[in-house]
Amino acid sequence: MKSKSLAQVTDFDLKLLRIFKTVSECGSFSAAEGLLGITRSAISLNMSDLEKRLGMRLCQRGRAGFALTDEGREILRHSDSMMAAVENFRLQVNQMHKQLRGEFNIGIINNLVTQPRMKITHALDALRANGPEIRINISMMTAADIERGLMDGRLHVGALPLTSPISGLDYTQLYDEKSELYCSSKHRLFAATHDPDDSELIKVDGVAPSFRMTAEGISMHQMLNCTATASDREGIAFLILTGRFIGFLPDHYAAQWVEKKLMRAISPHRLQFSSKIAIATRSGRRDNAILEKFLHSLDL
Repeated sequence: MKSKSLAQVTDFDLKLLRIFKTVSECGSFSAAEGLLGITRSAISLNMSDLEKRLGMRLCQRGRAGFALTDEGREILRHSDSMMAAVENFRLQVNQMHKQLRGEFNIGIINNLVTQPRMKITHALDALRANGPEIRINISMMTAADIERGLMDGRLHVGALPLTSPISGLDYTQLYDEKSELYCSSKHRLFAATHDPDDSELIKVDGVAPSFRMTAEGISMHQMLNCTATASDREGIAFLILTGRFIGFLPDHYAAQWVEKKLMRAISPHRLQFSSKIAIATRSGRRDNAILEKFLHSLDL
């Protein structure tokens, strides 16, 4: 492409750069469709517009797959810096207004909404009450994705299990979450009149999470014959409800099936463990009125 200069950065340019960033993170146009809410052909047109406006090829796409060019990697790096500067400007303006405005990005592990104490729900309610112009963006993510999002600035705050804290993030305990071993009403253990001992447990199929666990959780799962894995708690529930597997679930999440007599806890006095759910933020973060209001509303 012929070289050209970009006289000014418009709102349209920012929109195109955000699309480019999403496509780069997803690794393909098709993978970015769901996140962007537009079709692959629309993404392709936007990418072509951006390349024309910048006067350079940003990515290779075709049968060989998606790959950033050297120029694309540089543009992505510079656009990240620019987006951060725009967000910082917005935050500084927020400090000058009584009415909070702007984006608030929070990452949460799945199936936490059934936690009866509802601290996060109440804090989001208070945040919205104080800032009706705040745009709240919730992403349901794995703990590892939440930590990455906090480190690279995509997230302002995250709620995740406190298993192995990483350097660069601050963690504050939010909930204690108890998990118990469950079977479904279809499983032969459901109607058992005695608590199974270890020799009986090892004879039935169990499901193990593929996400990080505490040492106590790992120890409990070692008592099972885990012949299946699941990436999240919903996946574990799916397998338990088949009647062919037993597995550990948070008691507040399993309660909906226990009440309908579709599940029951197995030896709850013995087969249980606790996890700490924490609120995490980036260490040394800049002043952010929206984030501070949210954290204050959690009553930590």
